[in-house]
Parts: sequence; C-alpha cells; structure tokens
Amino acid sequence: MEKGLSASQIKHIRSLQQKKFRAETSLFVVEGEKLVEEALHSGFETEGVWYRDEIGEKAMERISSLSSPSPVLAVVRQRKTSLGDISIEKGRLYLMLDGVKDPGNLGTIIRLADWFGISAVFCSQDCVELYNPKTVQATMGAIFRVPVVYCSLSDVVSKAGAADIPVFGTFLDGIPVGSEFCRKASGGCIIVMGSESNGISEELSSLINKEMHILIPSYDVSGKEKKAGLGEGSESMNVATACAAILSLVRVK
Repeated sequence: MEKGLSASQIKHIRSLQQKKFRAETSLFVVEGEKLVEEALHSGFETEGVWYRDEIGEKAMERISSLSSPSPVLAVVRQRKTSLGDISIEKGRLYLMLDGVKDPGNLGTIIRLADWFGISAVFCSQDCVELYNPKTVQATMGAIFRVPVVYCSLSDVVSKAGAADIPVFGTFLDGIPVGSEFCRKASGGCIIVMGSESNGISEELSSLINKEMHILIPSYDVSGKEKKAGLGEGSESMNVATACAAILSLVRVK
C-alpha cells in the first residue's frame, strides 16, 4: 500500500494512459474497488496501490483517467500469453476476434467470455489493445481470469483443424443459427466475430468453410424472419451483443 505520491510517480502513472508507455513499461492501470480487489487476488504482479483517502482528492484526480475518480487505483504488470500457451481441445469453446476496434466492445466480450466459460479469446494483431483503460474497465475484472492471445488467426484455424475443432464465422450471408448449429458447437468449437465496420476479413473468411458461416436471424414486428441488412431496421448487431446472443444459444442445453 502506498501512502503518498511524488511528482515523478504522478507523471509515471499518468503516462500509462498512453499506449506507447504501456508498451514500454508492460504496465497498466486498474481503477475501482472491485477491479483493484480482483487484481490483488489474481496472481498478477502489482506495482502499487493508492487510495483516495490517503493521497487526497486532488492527487487522485491527477492520476485517474475517469471523469469521476474512483476511491482506489492500482498499477499492475501486464501478462503476456502466446498461442503456444493455449491448448485447443474438444469439448471447449473459444472466441476469435478479427479486427475489433472499440475498447468497450472488447472489454464486454471478455466479460462475456468469463460468464459463458470460454477457454480463451484469440485476437488479431489489429484488434484494440487489451490494456486500454476503457477495455480494462469494461471487463469488470474478467481480464484477470480469461486468457487473451494476440496472434495470427490463420495459425489458430490451423491449430483447430489439427485438433478437429470446428470453426464457425459470423456472416450476413450465413445460415441462421438454430438447433443444428447448437448441436455442432456444443461439442467444442471456435466462434469468429468480425470487426464492427467490416466484419471478418477476406483472408480469414477464405479459411472458414461456407457451411460454417452463421447468422443471428433478424425479425420484423410480426415475428417474421427477414434478411439482415436489407430494407428498414438495423443493418447489423453490435459485435458484443451478437457475441452474447450466440454464446447463450450454445450454452443453453
């Protein structure tokens, strides 16, 4: 526990609001009583913890990235996980994220992965950074429990193929998810979610068999299924919302 903050410490903590300095130091900031408590019991190495009641309101405002500074802030060392650290096995579920850019979406998906028992989340190298403060906050502590790997997604597909694990991708021209999808997925699979604006990249799409293209059906007010992206109504679902819908279908027996 740290009872005071020097000018150099304030500068150091504030610098971690920038990706450049997070990368250089392999550190990130956690704010909020729940998140800091989770960090302290997670096995992640903690560099320091500062409480508003001890350092003062003004000091906490200077180091916080939140509009309303929380009662406690911690600086935590990042944990790097590689593809080689993860075993892809039958009977388990995995997520693969291709180009997800919004930190809130990434954080929410990691939180969903924790809720639905996902074994690992694989991210393409152009996904938003895991330790972005907005991502960290959106995970609500799941960042300390769910393995997240930044790697070549084509390598993940190859690894899944070697283990005979099906890979499903979400596409607007996909087959509406239903009982057949749930049957196949319940035995273990990887589900690919694409970027908010462009969906799954052409390179990755070419590696996913057409019959494994899936779609969450869209409906009109009468309950009749309609073609997503055509006519009136929303063109697509938020990627985190779509992820929640698909995972709930897989997990509900």
